[in-house]
Amino acid sequence: MRALILSDIHANLEALEAVLADAQARGGFDTIWCLGDTVGYGPDPGACIDRIREFDLVAVTGNHDCAAIGLIDASDFNETAKIAATWTAGQLDDGQREFLTALPMVSVQEPFTLVHGSLRDPIVEYLLDRQSASGTFALMETSYCLVGHSHIPFLCRDVEEDPDFIDFTEDEKFVLGDDRWIINPGGVGQPRDRDSRPSYAICDIENKVIGRHRVIYDIAKTQGKMRAASLPGHLIDRLDHGL
Repeated sequence: MRALILSDIHANLEALEAVLADAQARGGFDTIWCLGDTVGYGPDPGACIDRIREFDLVAVTGNHDCAAIGLIDASDFNETAKIAATWTAGQLDDGQREFLTALPMVSVQEPFTLVHGSLRDPIVEYLLDRQSASGTFALMETSYCLVGHSHIPFLCRDVEEDPDFIDFTEDEKFVLGDDRWIINPGGVGQPRDRDSRPSYAICDIENKVIGRHRVIYDIAKTQGKMRAASLPGHLIDRLDHGL
């Protein structure tokens, strides 16, 4: 079975459609595993929810998903994120709200665990250093853990309780084997690794092989929708720069 692994779509329908088309062109997929923050920041929250639900789907919640339906208080967000969260909350219909409300914080799909932030703090902690990685490795009950939230792609291997971060190189196949790994596929709708192209992964689950890919999309179209919705200029401009 081939899983298309997406994280941080952030209501960017153009980026999502480009990823879906690119993944299909690379041999297709049987299921989507979504690591949270389907909504927030971008102009098409409802459409992005509806689109991923067209496929066999396993999804977990993210902090922006929770904020959009009032499960967490967005007052801790920065000012632009708060504005976007408030706007997003007004765009969802009842079915889309029910979908977000029902999402779990953690999902186990052997031999993978799916979570947005970390196992230590599923929707808040950014897993970006050895300390946060160690915290998740200590709680992992599967061989591999997929995370999002930071929008930064990486592979992290558990090496004698000393996590080793390595580059998740684009368009290379990685055999996960018997080691324990934490994997971030990068962000679809708002990349933050100084590359504006959406980042995603495809995993051959039976053979334990994973690859990460990027694709070009119509950034200007997304930005035009954001301007029409009067979303903050900072959120619009950052899409050009992958920040």
